[in-house]
Amino acid sequence: MKKNYIRLGIAFLLTSVFLFFFFRSVEWNEVINYLTDVDLKFFILIIVLVPVHLLTRSFRWRFLLIHEKKDVKFYNMCASVTIGFTVTLLFPGRIGEVVRPLYLAKKENISRGFALGTVVVERIFDMFTMCFLLGIFLLAKPLYASFFDGKEETYSNLQLWGIIGVALSVFFLVIILSLYFFREKALNVISSLLKPLPERVSQKILKAFKGFVQGLKFFHSVGNLLVYIMLSFVVWIGIIFYYWLFFFAYKISVPFFLMCPYVFFVLIGASIPTPGMTGGFHLFSREGLTSLFDIDTNLAVGMTIIVHAAQVIVTCLLGYVILWKEGVSLLQLKKLGEDVE
Repeated sequence: MKKNYIRLGIAFLLTSVFLFFFFRSVEWNEVINYLTDVDLKFFILIIVLVPVHLLTRSFRWRFLLIHEKKDVKFYNMCASVTIGFTVTLLFPGRIGEVVRPLYLAKKENISRGFALGTVVVERIFDMFTMCFLLGIFLLAKPLYASFFDGKEETYSNLQLWGIIGVALSVFFLVIILSLYFFREKALNVISSLLKPLPERVSQKILKAFKGFVQGLKFFHSVGNLLVYIMLSFVVWIGIIFYYWLFFFAYKISVPFFLMCPYVFFVLIGASIPTPGMTGGFHLFSREGLTSLFDIDTNLAVGMTIIVHAAQVIVTCLLGYVILWKEGVSLLQLKKLGEDVE
């Protein structure tokens, strides 16, 4: 219980700090005007398109799951993804990332460890994909420098975050590849570390670890790896397209390719484990809009509030509908994630 209070305290402290800088130096009258100054056609379109990334993520996830079970129901995958994002948006700590695979494992009778392993793979490739797109953007700078208003300081920040993202992705990828290709040795090491624990507990952990390693078995084929990389690009190009349309809702025309660094900023902000991605998403979005596109600060704040609210409201409504249909409560799911943690 005490641990949960400490975690909540840290999460809300982070949120408060980020929101302080997000709202700093804004003129509220201007922000309120921008909140309503939206092209209705495009606004309706972005509301309708919110669930698209849930579908593409589900389709990509299926490619990992078929190595364990070929007939996983697509509805169950979509429901699990939607529920996972709903939990992440409503509770701190991103426990939705744990709830999603565990919920599907229960629905489809799949190994919990295996399902968790697939989500680890997803998150690493998410970062890899966006870092790759960011790298292309930075390398192609001479081709668009004449009509892009990004500040030199922004390029430096992008390079820094890109290097950090690649370094972390490579680090975790090396670890999980080592776990898969040297699984027997890894298993022996884990067994040695678990000796001080009661046998019942150690056996449970070992079983989960074996399932986790099984979730990585798609790595045995280069073809599988290439297909998964392609599907990751489909997911993130779709997300970039969504934000590109959102710019049109505010009558801002930006070449599609130049949206890559902004979405990278948003990815970094959304990865910070605050409740509902609040704070981190907002501050990084504001910085991206103002430094990359020289957008007025008040407009950047208004745009960020609207695009975040649209995604949170639509996703949570879909999540609540699925939970109502399944007869499951949010607190049950929260406990499911916390028990594993």
